[in-house]
Amino acid sequence: MTVSATLPRNSRELVFTSSQAARYLGVSLATVRRWTDAGYVSCYRTPGGQRRFAREQLDEFITSMHRDGPAVQADSEPSVSRSGSSADAA
Repeated sequence: MTVSATLPRNSRELVFTSSQAARYLGVSLATVRRWTDAGYVSCYRTPGGQRRFAREQLDEFITSMHRDGPAVQADSEPSVSRSGSSADAA
């Protein structure tokens, strides 16, 4: 595994834990874990193996869900309704 695969591009990026990402996306922690394992949501891992999410990654996921819309939902893939604010991640 390369360093770029484990660390965000900019160490000053807003970074979310799995729980914070779940709140940001308006879904359960288990759903975030399933979506990352399935490759729907991008994340990187800390040296201890914990998932971390850049806000940019979560926003890209939300955008892709809005772009793909009903076709994705009909195939029983993730459906996201954004709730909360970036202040929740602090």
